[in-house]
Amino acid sequence: MKIGIVCYPTFGGSGVLATELGKALAQKGHLVHFITYQQPVRLGSFTPNIFYHEVQVPTYPLFDFPPYETALASTLVDVIKNNDLDLLHVHYAIPHASAAYMAKQILKKEGKDIPVITTLHGTDITLVGRDKTYAPVVTFSINESDAITAVSENLKAETLSHFHIEKEIDVILNFVDVSRFNRKPIDAFRKVIAPNGERILLHASNFRKIKRVQDVVKIFAEVNKKIPSKLLFVGDGPERNTAEDLSRELGVCDEIRFVGKQEQMEDILAIADLFLLTSEYESFGLAALEAMAAGVPVVSTNAGGLGEINIDGITGHLSNVGDVENMTAQALQILKDDATLKGFKERAAQHSQKFDIHFVVPQYEKLYERFL
Repeated sequence: MKIGIVCYPTFGGSGVLATELGKALAQKGHLVHFITYQQPVRLGSFTPNIFYHEVQVPTYPLFDFPPYETALASTLVDVIKNNDLDLLHVHYAIPHASAAYMAKQILKKEGKDIPVITTLHGTDITLVGRDKTYAPVVTFSINESDAITAVSENLKAETLSHFHIEKEIDVILNFVDVSRFNRKPIDAFRKVIAPNGERILLHASNFRKIKRVQDVVKIFAEVNKKIPSKLLFVGDGPERNTAEDLSRELGVCDEIRFVGKQEQMEDILAIADLFLLTSEYESFGLAALEAMAAGVPVVSTNAGGLGEINIDGITGHLSNVGDVENMTAQALQILKDDATLKGFKERAAQHSQKFDIHFVVPQYEKLYERFL
């Protein structure tokens, strides 16, 4: 198959999943064309069956905001025609689904019907998509897609409750390449972070308000009082300064490292003992699944689809949003001794196998084949 994939090229979950899906499809012999405004961060090294097409957005004095959606639609038309693509798979509804609809209509006038599959990822539905500024266009373009998928049962339910969707939504869960995260920790790396054998806690996100990174700092501060620990913050975003200020206020700034955006998460996760995810909402929680694949238990909120992957008492613990006291107790319970921690690590790794990429990619292939 010749497949076009439209996504955001950033570190966010939708871009990561779209890129990993494209890479897996290419390994199975499909020709995959990524279409976005810059090379996806997870695309990495050269792969024979993968092609990248950059969307160029001209700037003119007339435009306060360059019309990316229009440029994307035009680029889609060009790529589909020149490469004779079989279908288009767009990730994150805004603005990709509406741009795909526009491209589809243009191509219809030229005698080509391109199937469009839209995958909903989370905030495109639960946050941005609900805004009345976007809602009518989001609803229309989703309904005009030939197929709709959601990355969790929770996201499907959220979509159906807030939008008038006229088509069936297929749930195809997020996935992880378990083999990629099955790594032994680099001892020298761990000793640099925790020279005296401290426990290593980890949080990775885009530091938006919805991630509640201040809660991560508060939990760590309390854990560190009883169990010597270090905290790694991976990622960047608008709430980073707030987290840094709070760490100074609580006197734990010397025990925390902000390492910024990182592509090689498997090396960082390999040295971690516990992953903290305090989000107000997660449609799925791909970062938590990657942690589990690396054998790292997760203490998370029970928001959104997190309960579909993090099994309370098995792979980690779940708690109500904002319940810092309870999440602190849960973290201490996991980290209290080596035997308990080892048990959680083993169960987390074992559970992640259910979401391995080799089980999920065939579901997308089967969906594609319905439209060929």
